[in-house]
Amino acid sequence: MKVMAHRGYSGKYPENTMLAFEEAAKTGAVGIELDVQLTKDGQVVVIHDERIDRTTDGSGWVKDYTYEELKKFNAARVKGDQFGFQPIPSFEEYCAWAKNQSLFTNVELKTSIIYYPEIEEKTIALIRKYGLEDRIIFSSFNHLSILRMKELAPEIPCGALVGDRGLKYAGFYCERFGFEFYHPDFATLTEEDVEECKAHGVGINAWTVNGMEGLEKLVEWDCEGIITNYPDVPVKYFKARNND
Repeated sequence: MKVMAHRGYSGKYPENTMLAFEEAAKTGAVGIELDVQLTKDGQVVVIHDERIDRTTDGSGWVKDYTYEELKKFNAARVKGDQFGFQPIPSFEEYCAWAKNQSLFTNVELKTSIIYYPEIEEKTIALIRKYGLEDRIIFSSFNHLSILRMKELAPEIPCGALVGDRGLKYAGFYCERFGFEFYHPDFATLTEEDVEECKAHGVGINAWTVNGMEGLEKLVEWDCEGIITNYPDVPVKYFKARNND
């Protein structure tokens, strides 16, 4: 089972910062999940919320700032003062770093509230620039965005991301539209859902799994991956299992 660090090692470090990504890599996790949006000047940046109020010391919409303006805000605010100043990273900065890592990346396109013009094209251009095509999964709550990704880069797998209501017959749905993965909220997932996805050749990467009960259930159901705020926990769990 693949362990993906949700917004990096976000349980301990400021989410979606280079620090969180670097620390996630140290845990032995094989993947990182992150979120991308566009700035006022069309730069792809890594941040979860459409507004910067929760995670930084600024306020307002990501779309209303240039990247140079966004870099002045401290993205470590969400964790208090213990990590000093951590800027909002550009996706290019992340790609330049990831090029020299063995990690794969789940790139979530944040287009379900604000549909950023050409975000798909800009994101893929950066991935191709750094030769990361074979280490990427795209996901989005806006399934039109991942359909667009399939048009632009059919070789890169995509996951249908769904919220707290889940999706019945997700395997059929994903197979119909050419999505290789289903990305459900773990709280909505049932064994029946897992079996239906397997019947259609669709893998499951569940989010956000932070407890042992959920981890063990996904292992029992033989799911492909978990997305967690604490990547060190499942990594240690699997190492212990392998040593038994």
